[in-house]
Amino acid sequence: MNQTQIQANRLIDGSTPMNSNQILEKLIELDIDCTTIDHPPMFSVSDSKSLRATPEGQGDLKNLFLKNKKGQMWLVSCHEDQMVDLKELARRLSAGRFSFGSEQRLMEYLGVRPGSVSPLALINDSGCAVKFIIDSNLVKTENLYVHPLINTRTTTILTKDLLMFASHIDHPAQVLNFD
Repeated sequence: MNQTQIQANRLIDGSTPMNSNQILEKLIELDIDCTTIDHPPMFSVSDSKSLRATPEGQGDLKNLFLKNKKGQMWLVSCHEDQMVDLKELARRLSAGRFSFGSEQRLMEYLGVRPGSVSPLALINDSGCAVKFIIDSNLVKTENLYVHPLINTRTTTILTKDLLMFASHIDHPAQVLNFD
């Protein structure tokens, strides 16, 4: 691995992001009961649907890493089939205009690659630069299915535990009705 590749896998503060095994150990440390399964890589919602590794239900997520022109960032989690009007969402969050965060920005702030975006990745944002938004319909579900920082694994976690985890790492969820 050359120096550019090493730097490409660093957070904005120069540190190394947490990996999948480390986040699972952190969840155990916080007494969060969850199960994790291994599967082929999933890069998109369509991959997730065709390779369905979890029971189909309301806990199947779509995660959007967004930024505005000022460089403010949001991680938005909603059901995989939820239509998201980015203009309306930006208006409701007083964000200006949204665009998707680049692969480099995703690594620098959440420490993951495209296809691995998950609320668990907020643990890598020690500066709390990314705001966490979750659809109110997801909060009503019992379980959520999230990637533990890699797209070849899926972790089943109680919704209440994910919300507690987000608060514990100083990224309390802003619950928003997407309907």
